[in-house]
Amino acid sequence: MSNETARLFEELVALNYQLYSSLFLKLPLDAIEQTGTLLPLLSEACERGLSEGKNAKSIIGEFFEQHREHFNEHEQIQFLFKIIQYVERQVVLIDALEDAAYSRIHQIDNKTSLIRLTERAADDGRTDKLAQLLKNFGVRVVLTAHPTQFYPGQVLAIISDLTEAISGARTGEVRDLLQQLGNTPFFQKQKPSPYDEAVLLTWYLSNIFYQAIGELVDPLAQRFPEQINSNAELVSIGFWPGGDRDGNPFVTTDTTLRVAARLRQSIIQCYHNDIRQLKRRLSFRDVYEALDKLEKQLRDELSEKPGREGVLLSDIHLVLDQVERLLSERYQSMYIDSLQSFRRKVTLFGFHFASIDIRQDSRVIARTLESIVQQQPGLLPMDFNSLNEDQQINAMLACKGEVDASRFDDPVIRDTIESFSVIRRIQFTNGERGAHRYIISNCRGPVDVVRVLTLFRLCGWRDRPINVDIVPLFETIDDLQRAGESMARLYANTQYQVHLSHRRQRQTVMLGFSDGTKDGGYLMANWGIYTAKEDVTAVSRDQGVEVIFFDGRGGPPARGGGDTYLFYAAHGRTIESNQIQMTVQGQTISSYYGIKDAAKHNLGQLLTAGLENNLLDRVDRELDDLQRNLIRDLAERSYQKYEAFKNHKLFMPYLEEMSTLKYYAMANIGSRPSKRGGGDAMKFEDLRAIPFVGAWSQLKQNVPGFYGLGSALKAQEELGRLDACLELYEHSRFFRALISNSMQSMSKTNFELTRYMENDPQFGEFWQDIYQEYLISKEMVLKISGQDQLLQDNPRSRMSIRLREEVVLPLLTIQQYALIRIRECREQDAAEQLAMYEKMVVRTLFGNINAARNSA
Repeated sequence: MSNETARLFEELVALNYQLYSSLFLKLPLDAIEQTGTLLPLLSEACERGLSEGKNAKSIIGEFFEQHREHFNEHEQIQFLFKIIQYVERQVVLIDALEDAAYSRIHQIDNKTSLIRLTERAADDGRTDKLAQLLKNFGVRVVLTAHPTQFYPGQVLAIISDLTEAISGARTGEVRDLLQQLGNTPFFQKQKPSPYDEAVLLTWYLSNIFYQAIGELVDPLAQRFPEQINSNAELVSIGFWPGGDRDGNPFVTTDTTLRVAARLRQSIIQCYHNDIRQLKRRLSFRDVYEALDKLEKQLRDELSEKPGREGVLLSDIHLVLDQVERLLSERYQSMYIDSLQSFRRKVTLFGFHFASIDIRQDSRVIARTLESIVQQQPGLLPMDFNSLNEDQQINAMLACKGEVDASRFDDPVIRDTIESFSVIRRIQFTNGERGAHRYIISNCRGPVDVVRVLTLFRLCGWRDRPINVDIVPLFETIDDLQRAGESMARLYANTQYQVHLSHRRQRQTVMLGFSDGTKDGGYLMANWGIYTAKEDVTAVSRDQGVEVIFFDGRGGPPARGGGDTYLFYAAHGRTIESNQIQMTVQGQTISSYYGIKDAAKHNLGQLLTAGLENNLLDRVDRELDDLQRNLIRDLAERSYQKYEAFKNHKLFMPYLEEMSTLKYYAMANIGSRPSKRGGGDAMKFEDLRAIPFVGAWSQLKQNVPGFYGLGSALKAQEELGRLDACLELYEHSRFFRALISNSMQSMSKTNFELTRYMENDPQFGEFWQDIYQEYLISKEMVLKISGQDQLLQDNPRSRMSIRLREEVVLPLLTIQQYALIRIRECREQDAAEQLAMYEKMVVRTLFGNINAARNSA
């Protein structure tokens, strides 16, 4: 299988890339003399120069001396900008080639992983158990607007068309699209608004998820019609743009309402299109008339026709009931499968299409309640802050009153208050699933959860049941370690038990990979989340509560990315997995869900992983005491190594002066600021995970994806426990997934790019420490996995990474060249040149991140 995958990738992607890239480089796209033909020479110069230990300034300088010695500095800069534009578009070409070859490379046949699971269940006599599971099981993919991929909408459309043209081997059309791509801007002159970001993601909802989810569920419904047709949670989409205030402080109540309206409009448009298609086949008079009336109602809704008769979800179901009955009784059930397929979509998507999550930081929530109490004395006891935790909780739950948001001048306080009432408005128009979760970032414990419950009551709910899930998000290592205890104390509260009784005895708990890794390093973050899930599962089961885990996963393994099937298939019986929920963002959206085949495949893999965990017994999913103690020891040793590194006096100066960290704020890649908190000073605790992980990625050092792992494994070898690590890798799915995903991070390192830093008087030793940890980590993961090269067992990822890294090497070299020149310009006080080189760094961010699409 591995050899066949490698052959297919070489044939369908690598060789076709050479063909189309040579065509692309000859297109008349620029005013700089022979830029396209010089790019291969620059790539060769970069590869050769770095292997000889030269720095980027020397490589670029020698290239100009050899090939364009007559260029002045301005012409050199213009040439390098053109190179950046070429490389960006080469990355798009690779994206399109991989999308076009997706089904063949992943060897997807008509038997999805889900269908194979149903067949295995039948062979094992577990069909009834699987049917029972399917009644309540669900997968939720939550789209976020975090800026980890920077393609504007026009470019996404070209990628889609390019993929189709390549699939059809229409070379002339490919050439035209490449020329169009060459003249289409990638760089946004203005930052997108939060609403703009939401609109961009609704494209995926209407064009990918709507069809993919329908086609995924239909064959399953043939085998389990009763369970699938009634389960509205089987596959669902969540939505953060417009609701995530912690991720984006520029989100307002108006934004949230506009996004909700857009989502409702988008799903109605999908329904309208489907009904039109159904009418083409269901042309029988009484059936046609019923569908025609419904279509006109939806059309009036879309056009916002005055005096229109508003369509309700129940109206659609009544019409579909009527039509299905007519087809069955009078028309030999013709095309009834198409009707039932449409009905399932209506059940899954309602009028909400995707559920908007409201998210805010616990500190902002605390400040909001304090502001309310200051304005309305008597809501809480005067000595509230001196009370113990249980007393504070009881005092807040006894709090009664009504809050008027307009009386507060602070826009953040006002919006936070309004965010509670806006949920009710969205539920009125889009249904309860339109907005039914309030996520508390940086949650420290029960007080933060009860604070939100109290604000719901003060902001319009009063004593009515709150039909919203309050979701604590545990992120730091300390909070993850206390997660079980925090939830146990929360469950012990009688009034919170009443709230849970209105939420079907379900509690959603979110766990943050990105900030967990930033805080504790790769291994400790993953182990901390795993044990937090076990602890929370245990206390939840003890209290008769079904816990639903929601994983905040980013693109690269350093932020919880990597192979999602491996990750979820590694959950044992000690972790509740009746639902799988996760965030997806940036390049993860386009690589996992950018085309329908990929979306069906990856959603199916998630469903399969979760169902397998509940259906099948697998020894390698369970950890015995010896395995658990070994992983704990590895995690603690790794954590100690990472903590010492993180607390090094040069840690922040290195990121600020030698990386692209601060340049994320200069790029118009997203509407949010690059760090939390005000002020110019960079503080570690205020760093957002995306620029933090991204800065290490741009350096090609990828520290958050491996640092500490090698030292921890080496220590075990020195203690004579290497055999135990080998056995752990052999018998634990969880540990194998950890090692595999870390290999992805290490596969994208290139220390030759920054080797010049080894001789830097300030940062030389610091760079050497990172490099040595990388060498140890690579040595040890290869040793315990029995592989000769990183990702030897995953040729598709290995070959994709290698191709993309080769393509962006000139971009990376130009970036390092610009960073070196920036430091020189500052010493020389050359402001004009400084601005140009800073712009150059910003422009190189795009292609480098987009090229990392295979990190998902």
